[in-house]
Amino acid sequence: MLTLSGQNHTEGSFCDRLSRRNFLQIGSLGLSGLTLPRLLQAEAENPAKKRQKSVIMIYLVGGPPHQDMIDLKPEAPKEIAGPWRPIATNVPGIEICEAFPRLAQSMDKLVLVRSIVGSQSGHDAIQCFNGHDPRKLTPQGGWPQFGSTVARLQGPHVESAPPFISLCYPCTHGPYNEPGPGFLGLSQSPFRPMGPTRHDMVLNGISLERLADRKQLLQSIDNFKREADASGMMTGLDTFTEQAMGVLTSSELAEALDLSKEDPRTVERYGTGDPTKFIDSNGAPRVPQSMLVARRLIEAGARVVTLNYSKWDWHGGKNNSIFKREAEDFPVFDQCVSALLEDLHQRGLDQDCTVAIWGEFGRTPKISAQVGRDHWPRVNSAILFGGGMKTGQVIGATDRLGGEAVERPVTFPELFATLYHNLGIETEHTTVEDFSGRPQYLVEGHARPLPELI
Repeated sequence: MLTLSGQNHTEGSFCDRLSRRNFLQIGSLGLSGLTLPRLLQAEAENPAKKRQKSVIMIYLVGGPPHQDMIDLKPEAPKEIAGPWRPIATNVPGIEICEAFPRLAQSMDKLVLVRSIVGSQSGHDAIQCFNGHDPRKLTPQGGWPQFGSTVARLQGPHVESAPPFISLCYPCTHGPYNEPGPGFLGLSQSPFRPMGPTRHDMVLNGISLERLADRKQLLQSIDNFKREADASGMMTGLDTFTEQAMGVLTSSELAEALDLSKEDPRTVERYGTGDPTKFIDSNGAPRVPQSMLVARRLIEAGARVVTLNYSKWDWHGGKNNSIFKREAEDFPVFDQCVSALLEDLHQRGLDQDCTVAIWGEFGRTPKISAQVGRDHWPRVNSAILFGGGMKTGQVIGATDRLGGEAVERPVTFPELFATLYHNLGIETEHTTVEDFSGRPQYLVEGHARPLPELI
């Protein structure tokens, strides 16, 4: 049976002290989990899907080392270059780290940005999710993240799927987490299958492994519905709430979150990780299957899907050098990102779905005494693909040590202007109102999309 569990509440509680809000949360279903932070206003059957533009944003928690990944400096001194060697890609003249052989053979479908400037220096995810510098003054309530702004401007593509879905795992280090809807208000919050309330409703007695058994899952849902009706728990809930309670068996969203419905060969291609194992305790789990779930959610009608992946804050230390950690993470990253890239192309989504991969900042050129690289906001990097962009190119360049941008500096506002452009949102004149009713532009400084990509 389905078991409800939650914290004690007073106002608006059921007889077992479970709040109405927590009652509407659903989680821990399948490999990905499922919650309902918003009520689905949908009919039993979805309308025919229309072609839509979308974005998958992948946040590399903690700041990835650009000079060990996509901007190697093999001619630099050893204390700068490190042990990794560059390999040729399928685009003449472009090289990346030898630990990414699959991505190297897909370089014609990628864009590498090697010269992001203006990053903040601390572990704050804000800039990665909305493009705004947290050191500058912000409107009351804070800047909304990208997905919230898109949800406000474009709304749902289909009634059965929220426009903005977050697959980000909640990190114990607060600044690693998404900034939220800001001055747009809670109504523009993302649907969060991996959120902190994902355990409010659980399938009691069914492990993650047994959730792959669709028959047992459906039987548990049926039992829950019968018990809920018999106990009167559904009494007083509005129509949309009742529709939300049926999401597991009627919605494309539930199908998208259930990886047991995916071809096992595709799941294997992406790889799987343990969603309960948070890297270094305060990072995100290393969960490649999140990228597959993101693709499935885009197909289900989501406009924006965000996810956080692993932890890249490699300062070194005893038995934990940066190169040991890279040897663990790089091959998994190569496999799942290349799988997502191939998947989008094979399914005809490469012209409509943009993928952006980045972290807070780059890493120091010089390897520290602890065999690590520290925070380096003076240059950052990104990997982009899809969205109908002009791929097979590198934008920008750094100096011989990988410490300064010396060619085509790029800013986060320009990158976000590009994402908005790919969704059909023009940033030069488009505004959203803050709490005071004042119109606010979407990106700082009237930044324009990168002309190299459009």
